[in-house]
Amino acid sequence: MTETKRILVIEDDESISDIISYSLRKEGFFVQCAFTGKDAYSLMENMQPNLILLDVMLPDTNGFDICKKTVQDFPHIPIIMLTARNDIIDKILGLELGADDYITKPFDIRELLTRVKVALRRVHSLTTTETFIKINEYIKIDSSSRTVYKGNEEVKIKPKEYELLLLLAEHKNRVFSREEILNYVWDINYDGDFRTVDVHVQRLRKKLDIESLSSIIETVFGIGYKMKGLQ
Repeated sequence: MTETKRILVIEDDESISDIISYSLRKEGFFVQCAFTGKDAYSLMENMQPNLILLDVMLPDTNGFDICKKTVQDFPHIPIIMLTARNDIIDKILGLELGADDYITKPFDIRELLTRVKVALRRVHSLTTTETFIKINEYIKIDSSSRTVYKGNEEVKIKPKEYELLLLLAEHKNRVFSREEILNYVWDINYDGDFRTVDVHVQRLRKKLDIESLSSIIETVFGIGYKMKGLQ
């Protein structure tokens, strides 16, 4: 039997929350709603959602703070941010904090449902590949639990950092342009520059590189990045 996916809707506008939750339930999802940041944290612990729909503007906090904390505490949960603002800086900030997608109000509910399904499908595909992927003698990925190990210690990385690392690890020695990485990892029509990719690569290097070794992610100047194969 297929597990019913659990979705947490964090939205303080009750009319919007009702529309979203009704539409998701019609699609067979189990849905719970939170109207404040405090309620959201409580539900996250008890519900363990498969995906979060997160409004940026909340009465007691903002969605960016919730996104940051959620990525730290529950890095495996994909987040789609909702906002009434169409500012590219907000969009970039949400993605760099670890959100998987970003949709601006007012939105067509059919588009929202599609994005939810795409995000869940992407997570599923990432967790059904080969269980362990060895990057080098020190670093490996356990794709069944979406965890990364440096030696015997787990390294905390954000969802998009994980997906970027997995993409490169599954295609060692292949050069990816920044545009290709955005298309594969973020799956969005990106309107800004490619700084997001560079920032995520820098974060991965900081967390995973060994001082005595060259970086696991190599910069191919003028093109993009690649991961070197095992030596």
